[in-house]
Amino acid sequence: MERLQKVIASYGYASRRKAEELILNGQVKVNDTIVTELGTKVNSTDIIEIDGQVINNEIKKVYYLLNKPSGVITSTKDEKNRQTVVDLIPTSTRIYPIGRLDYDTTGLIILTNDGELANILMHPKNNIPKTYLARINGLLNKDDIERLKNGIVIDNRKVDTSDFKIKDKNFDKKTSLIEITIHEGRNHIVKNIFASLNHPVIKLKRTKIAFLTLDDLKIGEYRPLKIKEIKKLYSLK
Repeated sequence: MERLQKVIASYGYASRRKAEELILNGQVKVNDTIVTELGTKVNSTDIIEIDGQVINNEIKKVYYLLNKPSGVITSTKDEKNRQTVVDLIPTSTRIYPIGRLDYDTTGLIILTNDGELANILMHPKNNIPKTYLARINGLLNKDDIERLKNGIVIDNRKVDTSDFKIKDKNFDKKTSLIEITIHEGRNHIVKNIFASLNHPVIKLKRTKIAFLTLDDLKIGEYRPLKIKEIKKLYSLK
């Protein structure tokens, strides 16, 4: 383990004093987390970014697609020692999830140590589509459908919700299964969309990110991304 500013200097990116300034200014990330403490120590597998640029590129980049189970935290660690998505992939490489899924939400999530790709997929300007299957309480009426077609305002910002399909209606249980595709990743966004229509989400699953789907992956299973898939994700920038 070495002090972060020393490691930055050893890569020739900046002097140790300048590296300390970068850390204090919040310009440095370690494993996709901003670090502002000068005493922070890192090891050889940690991914160090300065202003979005990975400085230790010799670390092999890895990419995994996971079918996240319910009851698993989308994080690299948890204060309550609950299972995280990282725990489900046995690798010695420090990986982290791109974006997040709620504790009780299942489905597709990408984990990697590639900060550049993470930025591409999470940056709002790239409009990466994400598709969900939502089992909601109640049956959509004409007013609900019209509101979805026109977009839903969440926290004073409109969400384009026009890309949706009613996949199933259960008249006995009074529930509906809705497929919806959105282009942003605000926390609880799908749940908030349907809550605003007074149709709380009972169950939620993400089925697609851009062109990636779960295919035959069972809950809790994962697979490495193919090279052609990684290149195609980069082309979304």
